[in-house]
Amino acid sequence: MNRRQQLAQTKRWVVKIGSALLTNDGRGLNLDGISAWVEQMAALRKRGIEVVLVSSGAVAEGMARLGWKKRPQALHELQAAAAVGQMGLVQAYESRFKNFDLHTAQILLTHDDLSNRKRYLNARSALRTLLELGVVPVVNENDTVVTDEIRFGDNDTLAALVANLVEADLLVILTDQAGMYDKDPRSNPDARLLHEVQAGDPALESMAGGSAGALGRGGMLTKVRAARLAARSGTETVIAYGREDKVLDRIIGGEMLGTLFTPDLEPMVARKRWLAGHLQLRGKLVLDAGAVRVLRDSGRSLLAVGVKAVEGRFLRGEMVSCVDEQGHEVARGLVNYSAEETAKLMGQPTSRIQELLGYVDEEELIHRDNLILV
Repeated sequence: MNRRQQLAQTKRWVVKIGSALLTNDGRGLNLDGISAWVEQMAALRKRGIEVVLVSSGAVAEGMARLGWKKRPQALHELQAAAAVGQMGLVQAYESRFKNFDLHTAQILLTHDDLSNRKRYLNARSALRTLLELGVVPVVNENDTVVTDEIRFGDNDTLAALVANLVEADLLVILTDQAGMYDKDPRSNPDARLLHEVQAGDPALESMAGGSAGALGRGGMLTKVRAARLAARSGTETVIAYGREDKVLDRIIGGEMLGTLFTPDLEPMVARKRWLAGHLQLRGKLVLDAGAVRVLRDSGRSLLAVGVKAVEGRFLRGEMVSCVDEQGHEVARGLVNYSAEETAKLMGQPTSRIQELLGYVDEEELIHRDNLILV
């Protein structure tokens, strides 16, 4: 079974649809296209695949509603266009998913939401809960409040970060191009479509070249970078022509559409390597012998009952070191409670979290997916 055929076994997809597709190149919402893509995403849900939709198009739809022919440069005008366009965009998705008895949820994010560890975990928990409930989250950049300092720059980057956030198996970027070519096809008639590449291949950026279109902020270069970003948590990426008939059905069917970007590492290995290399230690947990044994031998999560002491000042979502009673480091992980909360919980069974804190965020102090043995 080749990599394309294995896509049928995936369980969680992030699907990103670009502005040119969604707005008929700026003429207003492409309602026929939206209906077709929604029908295909509903078919994915019937197969048991969870779907997160990252949708461009709010600014472009706002421009169409306001009668603007050229994308404005002023931030306040872009924000106004986004606010107007978001209404039509959300209504279009909600009404069409409803035809398949699927609920939708609007999620608006800024770069700050994913760079701040606490807000990152809050967004992650909200998205995971929605997926567990069978809801299709519709994600967009929060253009009405975003500033240049906290914007993603394009929804390709946002889609890749959402794929990291929910640990997606596959990111599908639907665009107005057939995929990734070995050179710019607009100026090179002999350009060759690449069917499968390694996401980390440094040669890809020079092949991509090009610039953004009039409506969106991303060109092929941003999509290549998004595929590389998604690969850091082991997510594969397909860039394909969104107007292709039944494009999502054919991708999951293993057809050779667009370009498949494969990661260098398996998903969990990639995620844990990223955690280990990109986050600073903010504190330390001293574990009893039983907890050390569970982590080392069973690969399970860390519970508060196995913690004997708490050192440092850390917040929910920050990286802490786990050491044995002799001070030898055993593991590192993203902690689900602050230092103050952890001190209240240490040595206590999970059943007492509600009693001790008045709420329960997570049953585990550190989930095994966020834990690296050292």
